[in-house]
Amino acid sequence: MKQENLSPARFYALLMIGVGLIAIGLTLFMWLRAIAPTPGGDFSTTPVEVDFDAPELPLEDLDGKRVSLWEYKGSVVLVNLWATWCPPCKEEMPALQSFYESHRAEGFVLIGVDQEETREVVLPFVEEYGLTFPIWLDEDYLAQREFKTNSLPSSFVIDRGGRVRLMWVGAVSEEFLEKHVTKIIKE
Repeated sequence: MKQENLSPARFYALLMIGVGLIAIGLTLFMWLRAIAPTPGGDFSTTPVEVDFDAPELPLEDLDGKRVSLWEYKGSVVLVNLWATWCPPCKEEMPALQSFYESHRAEGFVLIGVDQEETREVVLPFVEEYGLTFPIWLDEDYLAQREFKTNSLPSSFVIDRGGRVRLMWVGAVSEEFLEKHVTKIIKE
């Protein structure tokens, strides 16, 4: 097999093509970064309308008390599956807290279900973010199995009759919650 040597002109032409492709890649990267959602903004999450019975979801709260979704029939409940290590979960916490404070007097409950972490890990996070809505611990991923998801954050809205009506995966803004969840609260 005969090996060809590259002429200097051909070498420099290939080098320039490579540099050009790298420049195009960097430009595309910078453009995509510029249009990416920023914290507090609209995260472009799309809710899906669903209709199935809410699971019982027997877990423990931060005080070690046994709790269940069935205790909340008659309320509109947003179940948010999250973890302290999850960046989008952290980004949406202020919006969730604000929406909860604005609507809890209307029979709205937000339940944050932490996935696979202990009370000792979750409690400092709850205090840092000033969360006042109920936080449940799910060290065995029961919620992910019951709601058939493996993504964090994942959220599910349960109507007053105990039916799951909306679900989405990904972080949300307060505007998103106002647009989609308030309709179910007002029913």
